[in-house]
Amino acid sequence: MIPKTAAEPPPRIAFALEPARAALTLAELTRFRLAGLPRGDGRPVLVSPGLGNTDRSNFVLRTMLRRLGYRPYPWLLGRNLGVRTVGPECERLIARVEAIRAEAGAPVTLVGISLGGVMSRIIAHRRPDLVRGVITISSPFAGPPSATNVWRPFQLLTGERIDDPVVAGRLAEAVQPLPMPSAAIWSRSDGFVNGLICREGEGAACRAVEIRSGHLFVQMKPQVLRAVAEILGGWV
Repeated sequence: MIPKTAAEPPPRIAFALEPARAALTLAELTRFRLAGLPRGDGRPVLVSPGLGNTDRSNFVLRTMLRRLGYRPYPWLLGRNLGVRTVGPECERLIARVEAIRAEAGAPVTLVGISLGGVMSRIIAHRRPDLVRGVITISSPFAGPPSATNVWRPFQLLTGERIDDPVVAGRLAEAVQPLPMPSAAIWSRSDGFVNGLICREGEGAACRAVEIRSGHLFVQMKPQVLRAVAEILGGWV
C-alpha cells in the first residue's frame, strides 16, 4: 500500500481502505490519555482544517491542546474550500493570524491538517513576523497534486486546476524551508495523498515525524495527538 516514488498517488487499495482505517482511529481515540505528555507554555496555536472540513473536524486536537496548557484557536473561516475560503492571496487567513497575534500578544504557532498545513506554510513564509512555528499533518506540500487521490475533489471544491501555474507557484512557495521551527507529520500508507510529499527532503531542518495512519481523521489519531504534544513541548 506504499507508493514507489513521490510522483505517483497512493495505490487504489489504500484509498479504498480509508473509511475502515478511520473507524479504527475513532476506536483508538477512546483509549487516548494525556498522562505523560509535556505541558504547554500558554502559547497561541491556530489549528486549520483540511480540504472540505470545518473547525469541527479539529475539536479533539484543540481540546487536547487546551488541556495541556496552550491557547488553541479555531480558524473561524467556515469550510475549507481553498482560495474560495481564504482568498487568492490567503488574505483572510492572514487576517485571522493577525487578529490572534494582537489578542494573544505573542506570535502564533500554526498547526494545519492536509490543505490547512499547506496554507500554514504559505502564511509563515509571507508573514514570518506573525508565526512562531509550524506543524503540518498529512499535508502534501512537497510534490505535485497529481501524486494524490484527491486532486479531482480539490479542483471541484476550490475552482482551481492543478495544472494552473498559480497553483504550482503556491506549492513552490510552500515547500521552501521555513525561517522558524517546523515539523511535518506524515504516513507512508496514507490513502489520499502520497506520504513522501508530506515532508521536506532528507537532512532538512523541518523535523519529519512518521506515523502509521490513513488520511481520514488523521488529526484524531492518538499517535498524531502525542506527536503534536511532543513537538510543541520540545519548542517550549
